Amino acid sequence: MLLARSFTFLAVSVVLAGPALAQTTVTRSETAASGKSVRLAIVPNLKKDCSTGPMPEIRVSGAPKNGSLITKVGKLKTPAKYRCPGKEAAVQAVFYQSKDGFTGADEVTVDVKDSDGNVQTQNIKITVGAAKPDSTAKKDATDL
Repeated sequence: MLLARSFTFLAVSVVLAGPALAQTTVTRSETAASGKSVRLAIVPNLKKDCSTGPMPEIRVSGAPKNGSLITKVGKLKTPAKYRCPGKEAAVQAVFYQSKDGFTGADEVTVDVKDSDGNVQTQNIKITVGAAKPDSTAKKDATDL
C-alpha cells in the first residue's frame, strides 16, 4: 500500500511538473540610444505548423529601473529566414525606451507565451548609450 501511495505521489508530481519543464529561460543583450525606443521582442500568432493560433502574450515580470516598456499589436509578413517565411501574421511586440539623458545598464524580464502555449522567460540586459545629436532615426521608433 505504501508503495502504491509513493508511486501515485511520484506520478502526480511528474504530471504537475510537466508544464514547468516546457518553460525556458534565455538571457540576451540589446543596445539602445538614450531616450530612443528599441524593439526587444516580437512574437507572431503562428503555431509550429505555421497555422494561425491565438494571439501571443507578453507579460513583464521585471520592469526596467531607468526606462519604460511599450507593447504594441499589429500585422506583419514574416521574414524569409523565419520558419514560416512570407506569412502574414498578427504580432505582439514590446519596446524599451530609457529616460531622457540616462546612459548605463538597465534590465528587463518578460515572459513570452507563444501561440502553441510555450512560455519563454527572456532576461534582457540593455546597454544605453548617449543619443547622437544628428540622429536620423524615425521620430516614432515603435513601428513594428
